[in-house]
Amino acid sequence: METLQIATDARGVARVTMNRPAVFNAFDETMIADLDAAFERLGQDDAVRVIVLDGAGKAFSAGADLQWMKRASEATQEWNVADARRFAGMLDRIARCPKPTIAQVHGVALGGGVGLTLACDIAVAAAGSQFAVSEARFGILPSVIGPYVVNAVGPREARRLALTASRIPAAEALRIGMIHEVVQSDDAGGLDGAVERWIAELLMNGPNAQAEIKALMAQIEVGPITGEVRELTAQTIARVRMGAEAKEGFAAFLGKRPAAWIPGQVGGSD
Repeated sequence: METLQIATDARGVARVTMNRPAVFNAFDETMIADLDAAFERLGQDDAVRVIVLDGAGKAFSAGADLQWMKRASEATQEWNVADARRFAGMLDRIARCPKPTIAQVHGVALGGGVGLTLACDIAVAAAGSQFAVSEARFGILPSVIGPYVVNAVGPREARRLALTASRIPAAEALRIGMIHEVVQSDDAGGLDGAVERWIAELLMNGPNAQAEIKALMAQIEVGPITGEVRELTAQTIARVRMGAEAKEGFAAFLGKRPAAWIPGQVGGSD
């Protein structure tokens, strides 16, 4: 792909690297299309277990390419709606990917780069990285990424981030729930080592179970546990625990052996 580098290792860990370092991996129409296609393909690939999203060069992503935004400001209403729908669809593709996803953040994640971070299931950041919901600095608003920001940090923090457009350090992003871990450069293995620890945890678990977890949790909203929610959860667990992966999981636990899906096991991934 023109804007991405994609590599999958023997464990089934796919690394999607945004590759526009000259513009700090700011994305335009082409990168949006490439990311959408990449996550669609990897999400359907049975050999893929985990997807890591990162950026080449000095930054994770500076958000929207300003030349793209300039073109949008001069285009028609119809063009802008179609373009925004493609961006929204790409974030949804990442969020709904059946494989566990990890954002590996360094440098900056600005505007849409925050959206990419929050669309992933897990976000790990270098201690020196900075985050900003920066759209208001350009006279626009974080509309497409807005739901992801609200879901991650809550309405009040989301308003504060969007209204001020201030850059916040990784430690503050961790405190408010934007990311899950901050990694000091002198930690064992640094940022790559931290991401590898998350990968190791993810690979211990059933891939079908992980896909089911993501599908179920996408249907559950914060709020009352209604009869419909109870029925959804009952039907889901009844179906999943009758499957082959569940039977293997229980057999492995009772037999005091690793499950077949763990890399390196007989019948599992290589």
